[in-house]
Amino acid sequence: MKVTINGKARDLPDGTTVGQAVRQLTPAAGGVAVALNDEVVRRGDWESTALGENDRVEVLTAVQGG
Repeated sequence: MKVTINGKARDLPDGTTVGQAVRQLTPAAGGVAVALNDEVVRRGDWESTALGENDRVEVLTAVQGG
């Protein structure tokens, strides 16, 4: 299925979850937020939230520095 992650088109297997998509993008265990079709997805829901055809996902990682 085709989804857009951080503005880039990707082809993912049917049934891919938000959690699986996030792990493909970043190894970060914390400081990550996800929006699916402009709605924030709670971390506790990542593994049970399946992506669908033409979904838009934004994955944001907190960066520390000064």
